[in-house]
Amino acid sequence: MDFKRILEEKSKESWEIYLPNLSIDCVVFGFHDATLKVLILKMKDNVLWGLPGGYILKDEAINDAAIRILKERTGADDIYLQQFRVFGNLNRSEGFFKDFSDDLWHKQRFVSIGYYALVDFSKVTPKVDFLSTNCEWRSIEDLPELMMDHRFIFDKALITLRKQLVHKPIGYNLLPEKFTMPELQKLYEKILGKKLNRGNFYRKMLRYDILNKLDETRKGGAHKAPDLYSFNLKKYQEALKNGLNEIW
Repeated sequence: MDFKRILEEKSKESWEIYLPNLSIDCVVFGFHDATLKVLILKMKDNVLWGLPGGYILKDEAINDAAIRILKERTGADDIYLQQFRVFGNLNRSEGFFKDFSDDLWHKQRFVSIGYYALVDFSKVTPKVDFLSTNCEWRSIEDLPELMMDHRFIFDKALITLRKQLVHKPIGYNLLPEKFTMPELQKLYEKILGKKLNRGNFYRKMLRYDILNKLDETRKGGAHKAPDLYSFNLKKYQEALKNGLNEIW
């Protein structure tokens, strides 16, 4: 069944079960092969890609809706989820459905609540649904053209994530349980979009006292095996709550 027919058939049900004029769009970040990636999907019968999103059930809290939408897309449970902005410009989505009837649910004016999510890449299995043909990870440095205002939403999410590095730690939801300091530094560099001084970075991270140095090293490679670390979850949560004050 083609995209247009599917939407027309789903429209009546959507009017009955979802809150009108309110939607959710999610920017899902993952880190793999020293690259910061974002989860995007391709709609049926369309050349453009978009961010995962959906609607809020009439008997559902907004955060619960975001968790449900991401669970359906990723299969992951341990997700750091942060609401970061509301998007409500005129005609932000209506033009995408210009060839549809005006009473189509999806063609109405929607104010979208933006969330960004941080997930462990290895624990995510991207899933398509009845409206999409692809759901996959792409490097933030090589994104295709996105539909509607999804590029604007992505840009604002990345800016927010960069700002978070000033007052909150990052890494627990993006890195594996055991990691090296160079891997943590590479994650920060990819988020910030710039190189960081190795010595300064190490000193700052150790000063936060949120890492446990393990009695293990990363085996393999021609150079000295680097030490492995893990996050001290209790101290990490305290840093999230109380904040940091850092300039990168």
